[in-house]
Amino acid sequence: MPKEYSRGQRVAGQIRRELADLIRQEVKDPRVNLISLTEVELSPDYAHAKIFLTAMGGTASAPEVLEGLRHAAGFLRRELGRRIRIHTLPELHFHYDSSVEEGSRLSQLIDQTVREDAARAQAIDENPSTDH
Repeated sequence: MPKEYSRGQRVAGQIRRELADLIRQEVKDPRVNLISLTEVELSPDYAHAKIFLTAMGGTASAPEVLEGLRHAAGFLRRELGRRIRIHTLPELHFHYDSSVEEGSRLSQLIDQTVREDAARAQAIDENPSTDH
């Protein structure tokens, strides 16, 4: 039987969806361009929200993206308060999430290793030696 989502998880999901929409449609800062919100973690008292994100520009663009979001945090929090009715509106803390890039890098390394092993096995099959 699937585990029920807690209220905190539902609120975090709603915050993620609303923030993504606000950032895409309302934030005009060119530094905050082509980002994806990967996760929102709420503190138990809902006073703080950690918003994890990735950027199309990768880790190199992370500092300027984070600065742009920190600059827009007051606006985003105010607009979020208009869209979501909760008793305590969390303070927004933005963090760059490099796990997507790291996963892609590891996947490429695995693919490269598989190709090298296949080439090595093919070379052994084509040139069998007597030293096995």
